[in-house]
Amino acid sequence: MKASEPKPLDRLDRRILAVLQQQGRISYVELADKVGLSSTPCMERVKRLERDGYIEGYYARLNPALMGHELLVFVEISLAHQSPQAFSDFTRAVRELPYVLECHLVSGDSDYLVKARIKDMSQYRTLLGDMLLQLPGVKNSKSYIVMEEVKESLELPLEER
Repeated sequence: MKASEPKPLDRLDRRILAVLQQQGRISYVELADKVGLSSTPCMERVKRLERDGYIEGYYARLNPALMGHELLVFVEISLAHQSPQAFSDFTRAVRELPYVLECHLVSGDSDYLVKARIKDMSQYRTLLGDMLLQLPGVKNSKSYIVMEEVKESLELPLEER
């Protein structure tokens, strides 16, 4: 195994990751208790999981409604031309937009799928007309306004391979 390759996950690593996905602020003592380790080996495993890139970070999940961003929209974006330069220009510009939470290059009828959180329909018009449609190379768009959020999660399934 090369030094840069992450160590494969074992059952304890997966248990640690499962707990941390749900309780990112849990103490090492509590985490160790939940996974059946003592604190020091548990902490060493967490540090290794961070170092190896399995854990990319910790954050606070904010309530969009309380923060004034109740409206969730998905926008399909099609570019006028598909070239490495067109993709690069679009990617660079979309990363600067404040309301855009996610942007993915996709296969299918459109080139990108954008996920954005905004305050209301007025802000949606601004996002679409003054921001997204003004990005380099954009030909057209198709929007989906979310009426009800049925499931949203960042938790990855951690089954054994």
